[in-house]
Amino acid sequence: MEAPLLDTSVYKEALVVLSAAGVVIPLFHRLRVSSVVGFMLVGVVVGPYGLASLAPHHLPWLSAMTISEPDSIEPIARLGVALLLFMIGLELSFERLWLMRRLVFGLGCLQVALCAFVLAAGAVLLGQGWISAAVIGLALAMSSTAVAIQVLAEEKRLNTVTGRTSFAILLFQDLAVVPVLFAIGAIGPAGHAGGAAGFGFAIGQAVLAVAAIVALGRLVLRPLFRSVARTRSAELFVAACLLVVIATGLATAAAGLSMALGALIGGLLLAGTEYRRQVEVTIAPFKGLFVGVFLISIGMSLDVRMMGMHPLLVFGGVVGVVLLKLLVIAPLARTFGLNWANGLHSGLLLGPGGEFGFVIVSVAIGERLLAPDTAGVVLFITALTMATIPLLSKLGDRLTPRLTPKAAVDPALLVPEVSALPRVIIAGFGRVGQTVAAMLEVHKVMYVAIDRNADRVAQQRAQGKPVYFGDMTQIELLRRVHLDTARALVVTLDDTEAADELVAGARAERADLLIIARARDAGHAAHLYRTGASDAVPETIEASLQLSEAVLVDVGVAMGPVIASIHEKRAEMQAAIKAMAPDAEVRSLGRRRLRDRV
Repeated sequence: MEAPLLDTSVYKEALVVLSAAGVVIPLFHRLRVSSVVGFMLVGVVVGPYGLASLAPHHLPWLSAMTISEPDSIEPIARLGVALLLFMIGLELSFERLWLMRRLVFGLGCLQVALCAFVLAAGAVLLGQGWISAAVIGLALAMSSTAVAIQVLAEEKRLNTVTGRTSFAILLFQDLAVVPVLFAIGAIGPAGHAGGAAGFGFAIGQAVLAVAAIVALGRLVLRPLFRSVARTRSAELFVAACLLVVIATGLATAAAGLSMALGALIGGLLLAGTEYRRQVEVTIAPFKGLFVGVFLISIGMSLDVRMMGMHPLLVFGGVVGVVLLKLLVIAPLARTFGLNWANGLHSGLLLGPGGEFGFVIVSVAIGERLLAPDTAGVVLFITALTMATIPLLSKLGDRLTPRLTPKAAVDPALLVPEVSALPRVIIAGFGRVGQTVAAMLEVHKVMYVAIDRNADRVAQQRAQGKPVYFGDMTQIELLRRVHLDTARALVVTLDDTEAADELVAGARAERADLLIIARARDAGHAAHLYRTGASDAVPETIEASLQLSEAVLVDVGVAMGPVIASIHEKRAEMQAAIKAMAPDAEVRSLGRRRLRDRV
């Protein structure tokens, strides 16, 4: 029987995305072009208004490497935004979010209302009716959560004042989408929304959905991840992470909210658990790739012909939207405790349009509140301004140092992230790791520990210990607990291969890091020194010396001579280890460096 031919067309979108991620974006990186702009440019080139427009009639072979139907990648694009918000949720917590409530519901609400009013007034001056102008104002008042957060992450600004302020405003915009969409449906000709009763029902349904997700998540997530962690299967852990993202996203989508908001809630719920750091490491590669798909989809929506048809309207709209929103956001931020520098930078990041603008315009077209030609221009302006976010962020970075703060910044915005403070990292939290931690606590030295035993981590977390679940040999996990600012890394693993891998990786990551490692014996200690350890402690030697000390004292030898002979024997053994690793630092040097740092 002849085997059926493989339909290769179903893999076309995947091939385009992977080609962009594996070939095109690295080339842009060498040219110092932001990956955000790079993905969008790929979307412009391969999209229906780029090379795909030539494929049907002129160059049929191009159909194999272009995408003529943007809807084909839309589900993955939405998942990319959800993964991005999930990662943001992991960096926050409900407690930190509550501390930001003034910015979220105060600054965020005023930003949406005032920007929508100003932009709507501009649309009226251009000849639009007041209803169409209101829709345009609301659509352009939204900013891009996906692109702005991605740019902030690339620039390592998420935990700065500008980053937290921008996120607070973006979060309110996500929440505001539901009533905005409902209002558009209510004023449309169909008027099928059901008036005030329907509005109340929609809001109540959304609130109940969020409450149900939070309640169920607090009951289910920790036992779920503990069960999966016990299997020590990386594949199952990936499956559990993606399950949380998709399930919470679909739950809020079913209630009329955005999928991204549900994923954010899922991240917030996991932020307070011991699995937070390992989840971050697991999800990060998926997030980067899927956000790339979203950016490609935005690029595909850019009809470059629009620039030739309405050049003045397009460029005037791009400049006008960014400038008007900047003139609203910067003074607002100033009134909420930020200085002009941070207000300007936030205004430049949030001045462009956002992905929810596409949703609002699409619904307005269906309700016949916007003419297709007008909607096309609004969508083009939205997408084009989104592409300028990396450039505007760099512009803000250059302008803000010129603005001297004239008033103190709101203290709530300046609280440093605890995990970023210099601490000792303990890799492995068994009996040895717990003893090291106890001594650090006695001397008030901050630490964070990582262990792969889920039950042990849960038990120690219940006692208030700063312990996280994770695979210590993953350098990315150590980066998540801020290896770059760590005072020391203590390796207490009894798995010699894992200890060797961890020491080598940590030394390659940071040449000046103080690494104290547990060794099996003298030979293993010498190997750890050669691998990069600053100090290796052979457990067999130390145990034998302590046993010898106890025996000598118990049989009546004076304590002074016993201590002297123990030190002499230790020095002799250290010399033997040094002979096996002549070019490596040995224990005495490690101890001196530890005293200097601690």
